[in-house]
Amino acid sequence: MPGKLKTQYTETIVPKLMEQFNYTNIHQVPKLVKVTVNRGLGDAAQNAKAMEASIKEMGIITGQKPVVTRAKKAIAGFKIRKGMPVGIMVTLRSERMYDFVERLINLSLPRIRDFRGISPKSFDGRGNYTLGVREQLIFPEIEYDTVDQIRGMDISIITTANTDEEGRALLKEMGMPFRTN
Repeated sequence: MPGKLKTQYTETIVPKLMEQFNYTNIHQVPKLVKVTVNRGLGDAAQNAKAMEASIKEMGIITGQKPVVTRAKKAIAGFKIRKGMPVGIMVTLRSERMYDFVERLINLSLPRIRDFRGISPKSFDGRGNYTLGVREQLIFPEIEYDTVDQIRGMDISIITTANTDEEGRALLKEMGMPFRTN
């Protein structure tokens, strides 16, 4: 059974966007391609226990095992050697992606303290949106007692939109709470 967001996309969002941007073909309508969730480990790279906790947390949040990203080259100023773990990331596609975006919009973002909406300016020029989250506690799957340290993450939503305007319209129709200022 497809998720609510996927159904909403095919039944209401596609016709609305076709009308708004005067598309002649249904395949011109922007759609979600993938969502990447990325976390830099920082000091946790040397601490195996903190890294394990981070990997477990990311797995609980996304429902998928993260990949450990490693340094491509040594940077003495940051005490990083080539091949050292520097971060973890997950790429979500299809069902898991729609489920994650739905949970992000409806459950996680409203739990942010003093939340007034997300910035409508964080588009990259090609219709993709990136959002930084300061703490993992906004996700209802994470229990406060199990958290050893508060860490943030970056969430990138990649779409097939050609312009920021199209990408913004797609995410707005999906229910993304953009700030109006």
